[in-house]
Amino acid sequence: MTVKKLGLRQRYEHMTRGLDWETTYQKMDDVFPYDSFEGIKIKDWSAWEDPFRLTMDTYWKFQAEKERKLYAVLDAFAQNNGQTNLSDGRYVNVVKLFLTGISPEEYQAHRGFAFTGRHLRGAGARVAAQMQSLDELRHLQTQVHTISHYNKFFDGIGEFPHMHDRVWYLSVPKSFFDDARSAGPFEFMIAIGFAFEYLLTNLLFVPFMSGAAYNGDMSTVTFGFSAQSDESRHMTLGIEVIKFLLEQHPDNLPIVQKWVDKWFWRGHRLLGLVAMMMDYMLPKKVMSWKEAWDIYFVEAGGSLFQDLERYGLKMPKYADIATEEAEHISHQNWAVFYQYTHAAAFHTWMPDKEHLDWLSAKYPNTFDKYYRPRWELWAEMEKEGKRFYNMALPQLCQTCQIPMAYTEPGDPATICFRATQFQGETYHFCSDGCKDIFDGEPEKYVQAWMPVQQIFQGNCGGPTVLDVLAWYNLNAGADNMDYTGSPDEKIWKEWHPDADAARKAV
Repeated sequence: MTVKKLGLRQRYEHMTRGLDWETTYQKMDDVFPYDSFEGIKIKDWSAWEDPFRLTMDTYWKFQAEKERKLYAVLDAFAQNNGQTNLSDGRYVNVVKLFLTGISPEEYQAHRGFAFTGRHLRGAGARVAAQMQSLDELRHLQTQVHTISHYNKFFDGIGEFPHMHDRVWYLSVPKSFFDDARSAGPFEFMIAIGFAFEYLLTNLLFVPFMSGAAYNGDMSTVTFGFSAQSDESRHMTLGIEVIKFLLEQHPDNLPIVQKWVDKWFWRGHRLLGLVAMMMDYMLPKKVMSWKEAWDIYFVEAGGSLFQDLERYGLKMPKYADIATEEAEHISHQNWAVFYQYTHAAAFHTWMPDKEHLDWLSAKYPNTFDKYYRPRWELWAEMEKEGKRFYNMALPQLCQTCQIPMAYTEPGDPATICFRATQFQGETYHFCSDGCKDIFDGEPEKYVQAWMPVQQIFQGNCGGPTVLDVLAWYNLNAGADNMDYTGSPDEKIWKEWHPDADAARKAV
């Protein structure tokens, strides 16, 4: 008798759904207590679909082949001193920002999906979450291995795990993932799987990897390509979560809409770091943040939500405000880091005339009016030996934890300021979006670890700037301050002694 071979779908179901069972001596609600308290109603877990239908044995073979290709390129990059072929020494600060601000959050996502996978009672969803958890851990490892090569030559890289929990600006990405991981499993899936992975991930990875390629950093490009097939599965999981929840019960819609509104805004605020990188930190520019936003959110996101309209899901609240802010957010963030570069683990610099002209061309409606005069003033102060540093501690937004530097919608000359009262205390916010998020869950956000408040309370090493920097494990005078005169610039000039003369000749 001939045994019929299982098809791909049957084999996938046998290797995943066939592992599930209904408990008998314990209640299912006691085994899976977290997937009901958020108010989400699931009628049929078997309706969960995974279009990739990837089984765990296939997953390991697939990832192992990618590892072999990745490390072959990394070895070649190291053996050929690839760090000397970058476009400019300033570029390495992009790598520092990625390693300190993004890579630790890959580990946060790994832990979040591992926890979430344990607490979703549907077998298909559990397997999908388990695979994404493994992906995120692998992404952290490949990023650390790749960037470790630069640690042999440049400052500000070696202490990234220590800095993750302490440095003031790293509390922005950390608080995003702390917020997501302390939510329920369905909200976590919306926060990371949909809002971040599906809706916003192209705004993170495409600019970083394109920028790396354009600036000669082929090692970073390679780990980006190695992660790309994983990101495709993650985006598919994100959209499957949305459709699954909205198809299961009409009562899920208002809950999901609230989460989409919240996590879109939180993600928008986090991606301000990417906006700054694109417009100010890449020596060779790929595109402006405004151009990227229009392509990957306005056009692609608009098409997505047209497709989701049939479920009743609307565009995220304040999406129009985020699009308006795309004209301003990179310039405002660079202004913050320029003022506080003495307390950051990467270098900053003033744009030269060629750079200013590029910004003027990319932001014709706003840059010359609101930002170019500031850069020209600060550049003149540098020439006079009066380089501007802000030695005051900034007020932070209670939700996103970014300094209060953003401006009012429709009024780029006025700082946006919102406040709310809760249990006799006043809390401050950089936007209506952040205030709405706090007002929805004030008991959660009053617990936030706010860097400036912690410094004032004496919990960050001591009362002086040098005390705080030592607590950060930040090597003052090497990791921080301007690029000009830094050890990074010195080693770059040793590798390229004629670079300045060639640039001036052009």
